[in-house]
Amino acid sequence: MTGELRESQSFSRLVENQVFSSPTKRTVLCSLLLVLLVLAVYNPVVHNGFINLDDTQYITDNSYVKAGLEWTSVKYAFTTFYQANWHPLTWLAFELNWQLFKQNAAGHHYTSVLLHAFDVVLLFFLFQTATGYTRRSLVVAALFAVHPSNVESVAWISELKNPLSMAFLLLAMLAYGRYARQPSIGRYMPIPVLFALGLMAKPQIIALPFVLLLWDYWPLERFGSAHNNENSAGFRPASLGWLVLEKVPLLLVAGGDAVVTMHAQRVGSAVRTVGEYALSLRVANAIVAYARYVGHAVWPYHLSPIYSHRASIPTWQVVLAIMFLSGLTGLILKARASYLIAGWLWFLGNMVPVIGLVQVGDLAMAEHYAYISFIGLFWMGTWLIAEWAERRRFDAKWLAIPACLVIVTCSVLTRQLLVYWHDTETLWNYAIRIDDQDFMAHANLGKMLVRENRPDEAIRQFIIAERLHRYPVSDIVNLSSYELQHGDIHDARAHCVKVLENTTDAHYRVVALDNLGIAALIEGDLAEANVRFQEALETDPQGAWGVIGLGLIAYREGNLNAAIHYFLEAVSIEPNNILGHFFLAAAYEKSGREAESRSAFPNEANTSDMKFVLNWGNQLLGKSRG
Repeated sequence: MTGELRESQSFSRLVENQVFSSPTKRTVLCSLLLVLLVLAVYNPVVHNGFINLDDTQYITDNSYVKAGLEWTSVKYAFTTFYQANWHPLTWLAFELNWQLFKQNAAGHHYTSVLLHAFDVVLLFFLFQTATGYTRRSLVVAALFAVHPSNVESVAWISELKNPLSMAFLLLAMLAYGRYARQPSIGRYMPIPVLFALGLMAKPQIIALPFVLLLWDYWPLERFGSAHNNENSAGFRPASLGWLVLEKVPLLLVAGGDAVVTMHAQRVGSAVRTVGEYALSLRVANAIVAYARYVGHAVWPYHLSPIYSHRASIPTWQVVLAIMFLSGLTGLILKARASYLIAGWLWFLGNMVPVIGLVQVGDLAMAEHYAYISFIGLFWMGTWLIAEWAERRRFDAKWLAIPACLVIVTCSVLTRQLLVYWHDTETLWNYAIRIDDQDFMAHANLGKMLVRENRPDEAIRQFIIAERLHRYPVSDIVNLSSYELQHGDIHDARAHCVKVLENTTDAHYRVVALDNLGIAALIEGDLAEANVRFQEALETDPQGAWGVIGLGLIAYREGNLNAAIHYFLEAVSIEPNNILGHFFLAAAYEKSGREAESRSAFPNEANTSDMKFVLNWGNQLLGKSRG
């Protein structure tokens, strides 16, 4: 028995000597373990599908993306501000994915998983090369790999931009570490290039110049005399002035991207006004959100896919958040540990672009915003515990037990959360269970129900959402359109009147007037319908639906020549308006002009929306549905 024990120990030492005999072998082994961890935890995502949170707009309903990598799609990627963003590399990634996988959502999902695994390995390598600590770096990377807050960035196909931009961020930081060891122009040049590529995937990494200055402080420890050849960590120290000067090219890149991003957000009407969200509300939300993010990092349970902005935030929440953040900051400063100060500033600083002081959309906070920021909190906890054990001469090997328990717990919670991202209805029902006062969850569930032709259920969700939130006129107009199409004429009228009373925006007023005309048309009041369509055309003489409305009135009055004239004019204004072609074909058919009817509405028009076209089109023509 003793011989067997000795043989086993000898074998263990042999394996340890072979596997861990060099830093390179340790790095390779740790990297493989991290990749296996990511694949094991995230593999169930291959059973998930597309969801209606941007996936439809970005991918499944986007004709450019579905065309794959062809010249028009590539041009679109670099020129479009669709969805209030400019991120050409993300568009190219979506187009490549569609070319490879088409409607197979598993392929799209696995691209995100593999990118996340790549980020995890880069993060491990970044910390290992910068700090010299393998085990601590491994723990930080493992926490990043499986923390439930990152599910949103990995399991949400549209958020591919997060792991994609993160890859370029980490590559830029690795290039900077190489430059910091032996500064030269040749070693510096890849950094702004990688930074620009990362911004072209997602502008959230815009804080990189400040991040690198923080990285100089810890762990590179470059703050010092420029006359020293290198510090104890092997990096070249420099004066504060020189360290700032090094970042100027990166600040110029960041400034250029900021200008483009702000323009894209204005074009996409994504930036909310002070009238919609007061400055005091934004500041209060930012303070509370910072505290909530820290809570989610420590206790990642019941994470919602969406957190909508509220009309007000209780004062007690703001006071408690200020006390918590101030107390934590005080403890960090009192400890005077550079890794704690750097980690805390990393967290706070990387959150600034998305904390909501400039309010884009209606989100109060979001888990995918924390993809980069939480790394600072991860290394704070890891280094704090390791340093504590080292001061007390505690055997660091025993720390592997609690570290593994934390990683296993996070892995279990992540696997559970992946289930809720299986499909749209499951996701929004889960979000409503977490917070039934979240208006965006109700609205998104309603949009899904509309697409599934469940109008009664959809309208109920929209009504709940409207009660919970003072919607911008763009959303109220959309709601009135849903209500019209599904027979809720009274509420549709009320919403159109509300739009006309609350905006001077010509576009929204035209849509509201057109919808009022359609409502009158459905009720058989052709005189009122004529007044509304004429008012719409006075506001916008090139409005296709105003012309279609006049054509529908002429059709119902039996004046087919006038109807054909109006429908021809409408399709010349808006050639892609499938209902305009349908009405033109119907008018030709009723006039006995069969050949022209067939050419006006050809067979290729039989799209997935054909049922809607037939039902809604026939109703507006005054025919029975079907």
